[in-house]
Amino acid sequence: MTLTGFIKTWFAIPSDRPQLMVAQARAYAAQVPMMYAIVLINAVALASTHYAVAPRWLTAGVVALLGCVCAWRMASWREQARHPLTAAVAHKRLKATMRAAVVLGVAFSAWSLSLFQYGDAYTQGHVAFYMGITSVICIACLMHMRGAALLVTLCVMGPMVAYFATTGVAVFQAIAANMAIVTVGLVAIMLKHSADFAALVASRVENDQLANLDALTQLPNRRRFFVELEERLDTARASGGGLAVGVIDLDGFKPVNDAFGHATGDRLLVAVADRLQNMSYPDLLVSRLGGDEFGLILQGDVSDTALHAFGKALCDDLARPYSLPGVVAKITASVGLCPLTQSRDLPIDLFERADYALYHAKGHQKGRTVIFSARHEDEIRRLSLIEQALRHADLEGEMRLDFQPILDLDARRTVGFEALARWRHPDLGDVAPVDFINAAERSGCITSVTQSVLKKALFAALEWPHDIHVSVNLSARDISAMETVDDLIDIVRQSPIDPRRITFEITETAIVCDYDQARSALTALRALGAHISLDDFGTGHSSLTHVRTLPIDNLKLDGSFVKELETSSQSQDIVRTVLELCRNLRLGCVVEGVEDQSQADLLRDFGAQRAQGYLFARPMPQWEVVNFLRAEMKRRTDEGAPSPTARPTVRAAHSN
Repeated sequence: MTLTGFIKTWFAIPSDRPQLMVAQARAYAAQVPMMYAIVLINAVALASTHYAVAPRWLTAGVVALLGCVCAWRMASWREQARHPLTAAVAHKRLKATMRAAVVLGVAFSAWSLSLFQYGDAYTQGHVAFYMGITSVICIACLMHMRGAALLVTLCVMGPMVAYFATTGVAVFQAIAANMAIVTVGLVAIMLKHSADFAALVASRVENDQLANLDALTQLPNRRRFFVELEERLDTARASGGGLAVGVIDLDGFKPVNDAFGHATGDRLLVAVADRLQNMSYPDLLVSRLGGDEFGLILQGDVSDTALHAFGKALCDDLARPYSLPGVVAKITASVGLCPLTQSRDLPIDLFERADYALYHAKGHQKGRTVIFSARHEDEIRRLSLIEQALRHADLEGEMRLDFQPILDLDARRTVGFEALARWRHPDLGDVAPVDFINAAERSGCITSVTQSVLKKALFAALEWPHDIHVSVNLSARDISAMETVDDLIDIVRQSPIDPRRITFEITETAIVCDYDQARSALTALRALGAHISLDDFGTGHSSLTHVRTLPIDNLKLDGSFVKELETSSQSQDIVRTVLELCRNLRLGCVVEGVEDQSQADLLRDFGAQRAQGYLFARPMPQWEVVNFLRAEMKRRTDEGAPSPTARPTVRAAHSN
């Protein structure tokens, strides 16, 4: 190794290890002021013992000058300790410390040795004592950084040992030898301590990375995301700068993960993380919050125009195909963004608003970006009121059911009714089903709602002919644990209704949360004698694997395919394919959303047997159901349809 390389190795500031620089600067912030105080006090003591024998400029003037420099350095370190310590600031402080070690080491050594020629043996001995003990203190205070400690050793101990060794006085020569031995020991201890300190910092950095980085994508994890959000929010408040929080959810990730395995799913997440990190936006922080959800912190221009442009670019970029080993995956991303609008907003407030914007995007604008607005704020307040009211609601007294018929297209007769919950609160009035069902899902009240609906539906079905079934919708929470499933089973067993007249409808979105548990729950309900229907088929997480492996009896084809049935050949092909699939698998099929006769005629031509929609009837209360069935029976009789001898006479309706 060359001399230059040796110097760089032993005296360089570790700029390639920013965490070590910061740790060294923090250690010095506590120790360097104390070091200067000790050096200055010792210097004053040495000057006082030489005051009567040495020149005034040397005992008073030089000490005053060096004292001012030390006081300035002490004040500088104390002032710097009040400010945030970044790697750049730490590098600047350590560089100044290295310079100060040379300048002040040489200055104090020259000053103390210049006093040696004055006075008697006692004052000379004081000089030796001062230089030795002060050097030891300085080296001890600076040993966190090898370079600074070595410079003090060279600039102070080196001249001292050399000077005393050449005095020709045996005592001082012995002192020189002793100090040389002490110096070697100090250097060895200092080098060991410096290496241990660097290793400790490296270990802490590694532990910090494990605690704050996502192991798969190497992005900051959820914990680090909220720490950064709080820090950046404080900075934005202080500077008046713009800040926005974003939440991303990948649409279509789970089907890829299920179909091609977790290894492919992991590679897809890494690819998504790489694209997010390459997005162009000032001071953008990307984090993996968990699963296929990512978090964003944006700083700078957070106007609606800038955020919309960023969101569109992000969604477009993530929607590009991903070339992975053995597969080309295509997914989309829904994004919720919330800019900082009020200085009192807390980190969790911004995140929850961004999450609500994401929820809105997934429900209404999947694959696009939604920016949180005042309208969303009003919705949150309203939903919060609904949640609170729902927690204290008398569901038995306040909730009622409407029923929408399901018809046999060939026989043109009703074969069942779907029970639909309606809620009128004493203060809030009629609450839209989509609002209180979503609120019940979020608050965990949905199981109570489902149980109440099931009880009321079974009671209402007592008034119907025995060959008409009743359909009840289940949520993901209803089948998330066998305890809640057992509660549903108990309700059915306590009812006089034949379980074979009951159909439980479940969406595939609810199933994918915990597929194995969902399959066990549906198997238990089917073992009871009830039928299982896969609702909204064709949307969301539709998978033929679910059709093949789940214990289902029917598919309910989503109404979105019926809207364009007359104008879209693609919609017609999808409907034909699903109907053919059901015939081959011996499954029933109910087509939802039929609104006009031409749609019904096409469906009948395609071979559809059962349908549901406004063409046949809108949801109706229980008392109208009985009248509806009577009117249907009369119409069929007038048209000469076969007499429904299998049906008992409709009994008088029980008014709820």
